[in-house]
Amino acid sequence: QVQLVESGGGLVQAGGSLRLSCAASGRTFSSHAMGWFRQAPGKEREFVAAIRWSSGRTYYAESVKGRFTISRDNAKNTVYLQMNSLKPEDTAVYYCAARPQNILVVTTQAYDYWGQGTQVTVSS
Repeated sequence: QVQLVESGGGLVQAGGSLRLSCAASGRTFSSHAMGWFRQAPGKEREFVAAIRWSSGRTYYAESVKGRFTISRDNAKNTVYLQMNSLKPEDTAVYYCAARPQNILVVTTQAYDYWGQGTQVTVSS
């Protein structure tokens, strides 16, 4: 059974940094793509970043490009989202997701497995 467990959220001032972690278990993820999404109150869940587990190739939403970095640690089966220069508009619940195809996509429907989410709040 696939499990994705996020951690690392919290309250931070604008301009600060946080690192989110997503611990993955239940299968071998070498042929998977992993994604981070976020959902603010009253808004739809939106794509943030994705990474191809095998090659490390990444893709970012324009709104976070240059500020956020997605990475993975194969030995720990963990995906990270380093978030720098945070803005109040980054406030949301952040979700980790996995899809069993090694192609980077930005739609929520393409991902089969989801974590429970972790809250990120950026104060102005």
